[in-house]
Amino acid sequence: MYTIVLVEDEKDLNSLIRAYLEKAGYKVISYLNGEDAIKNINVGAHLWILDIMLGDSVSGYDIIKKIRETNEEMPVIFTSARDQDLDKIIGLELGSDDYITKPYSPKELVLRVNNIIKRVYTKDLQKLTYDKYVIDLDKRIVYLDDKELSLTTLEFDLLYMFVTNKNKSFSRDDILNIIWGNDYFGTDRVVDDLVRRLRKKMPDININTIYGYGYRLT
Repeated sequence: MYTIVLVEDEKDLNSLIRAYLEKAGYKVISYLNGEDAIKNINVGAHLWILDIMLGDSVSGYDIIKKIRETNEEMPVIFTSARDQDLDKIIGLELGSDDYITKPYSPKELVLRVNNIIKRVYTKDLQKLTYDKYVIDLDKRIVYLDDKELSLTTLEFDLLYMFVTNKNKSFSRDDILNIIWGNDYFGTDRVVDDLVRRLRKKMPDININTIYGYGYRLT
């Protein structure tokens, strides 16, 4: 889950934007003034939304300067009640990724956040990790200590099913339907064989056998 830090001194707007972002699946840390934001500048975040003109002595410009002291890559969106070219120019010079003028649609802001998150963190979205294994979803390759493991199509599909549903129990019939499809006709023992092969190639993977039922990755 990606974490968004929202700094907005209008209480109602702060609550509204927070609600929209949380509905979109983000974790939101919000502040009503710049001083509190500055004190927590190193909070674990993936993107900051900064109102330029805040009610206290700390502005959005001050906050982004502080962010840039330790993180030059952190995405930042500026918001402002003023639509002046100077604001946009200063914001871009300080390293903001986007600028939106009030009043704005919360939906539009969420779309801009989605676009920036996708652009900045797209490589992360294409990779999963489990223990020491790195799973490249785009290339459908698994790495262990930068060494490529050779998995068949079915083995990779089974691995993906497990790592994206960690701690969930699957019956043999569930796995048959997911991996082989509803039109597969044959014994469910092919599931046991596939799990055995995956365990052999990835000995550190913790696939638990649920006797008489199926399997679960923990």
